[in-house]
Amino acid sequence: MQAPKYQSLKDHVYEYIAQKIQDGTLLPNQKVNEAEICKKLDISRTPTREALFQLSSDNLLDYLPRRGFTVKAFDPKKKLDFSRIIGVLDALAATLCIEQLSDSDMKAMEGIVDKIDLDISHQHFLDYYMDQYNFHDIYIKKCDNPVLIETLNSLKNSFIRQSYASEDKQKLADVLKEVNAEHRKILELFRSKDKEALECTLKHHWRIIDTEML
Repeated sequence: MQAPKYQSLKDHVYEYIAQKIQDGTLLPNQKVNEAEICKKLDISRTPTREALFQLSSDNLLDYLPRRGFTVKAFDPKKKLDFSRIIGVLDALAATLCIEQLSDSDMKAMEGIVDKIDLDISHQHFLDYYMDQYNFHDIYIKKCDNPVLIETLNSLKNSFIRQSYASEDKQKLADVLKEVNAEHRKILELFRSKDKEALECTLKHHWRIIDTEML
């Protein structure tokens, strides 16, 4: 398996392992076989180790010296705590950039929301994860606050992926339909420049999936 063009080897390994965690191939507390990953991806040990340590930093893996890496057990309370913080910071980013979004930004967000409907209908939850990330990323990048942007990215990497790992695929799909309905509402609030309602909606938005799935 070759890394996609323009993606670093470390990022390629990171996405490969993160996907295996998300789709349930790698289970909580399961040891990650470094040698097997190197062989499967035809990648040397150095970028593989870099990716594993990054996954550990992002709370997807646990690292024990001389014992290696294991998949981090899901922590519902911590996940909910993270989502509450993300909601507040995401709302701040949205209110900071509400006057900066262009018509092309709005159209891009609308296109992503339509794509998300397809992701959900086909239960392509990995695609959903990336599309919803891109939806929020459009306006977050416009907030003109690098510290806020960096903090949000770090927090999202820590626990968000685990939200889309569920054995009950139909229930998850139903919950994500509700989440995407809020994406449409968020888009309309950007268009109407209603800061107060936008802030309130985004604070609630990040807690829907945790409240329903935890």
